[in-house]
Amino acid sequence: MTPDSASDLELALSMADTADAITMAHFLSLHLVIDTKPDLTPVTEADRHCEQTLRKILNEQRPTDAVLGEEFGVTGDSNRQWIIDPIDGTKNYVRGVPVWATLIALALDDEVVIGVVSAPALGRRWWARVGGGAWQSTFGAPATSLRVSSVHSIADASLSYSDSVGWENALPKLVAATWRQRAYGDFWSHMLVAEGAVDLSVEPADLGPWDVAALIPIVTEAGGTITAIDGTPVLRGESAVASNGLLHQDLLRLLAD
Repeated sequence: MTPDSASDLELALSMADTADAITMAHFLSLHLVIDTKPDLTPVTEADRHCEQTLRKILNEQRPTDAVLGEEFGVTGDSNRQWIIDPIDGTKNYVRGVPVWATLIALALDDEVVIGVVSAPALGRRWWARVGGGAWQSTFGAPATSLRVSSVHSIADASLSYSDSVGWENALPKLVAATWRQRAYGDFWSHMLVAEGAVDLSVEPADLGPWDVAALIPIVTEAGGTITAIDGTPVLRGESAVASNGLLHQDLLRLLAD
């Protein structure tokens, strides 16, 4: 029998609890082992331990599902695919900056239907399932629903991004066009859009499915829009542009220019 979305979300949240315990145990450790991947980005023993543990849970709880993870690639062949980033924001993690998270998603036939973003060092978690709304909890407090902002002019918009690398020519245009700009970075930029604290977020290049999958239902169930930089679906687009929906086309036009 195929699991329903409620039980899938319950499993994803339980997996996030497990991931939090692993990643926090290694965070700020003087003995953390750090390697460099072929693309020169860092990977830690915490990344590997976390992903291996989540894969073991899925093998036990959803043995026929496929899994795609940042560190160990694809296993299985199914229209149900779990997509995992054990630590999004590894560069922050290794430097002791608390802005990092485990991202867990479930895609059915390339539509992401479950998303969980858990940032234990911030005491924050965000989650959504399609048709079930988007939610967040701070330091384990009761969950509250998420809703994007109602800002309708890009001149009044607050913009967040990760860094300036690779789009130094476009960034000044966005700075000039928007009211406020901050580099909150990685997953957090997009979660702030879902909360309505920020109106626009941009990551222009070099993203994998594990970087964006969990973000999709959270942003969209909160009423926002998330696409690749050219407006195509974000899951395979290698870039991410999120907004409150009202400003999305204006943002895409600025980026295209």
